Amino acid sequence: MSSTELDWFKSSYSGSSGDNCIEVAVDESIHVRDSKQRESGQLALSPAAWATFIAHAASAQV
Repeated sequence: MSSTELDWFKSSYSGSSGDNCIEVAVDESIHVRDSKQRESGQLALSPAAWATFIAHAASAQV
């Protein structure tokens, strides 16, 4: 599936000033891209890898 066919949404943690934003889309993988540089590509993760990342990020919050 191409990135134009995915239903992308912006992170709720992204600032309103437009910087530091990511977008996420879900099909059989979890796709992540920089909202300011969409044409630069995306990272596709398995659901298991995404869950591991989210668990680690949540435990590492400062």
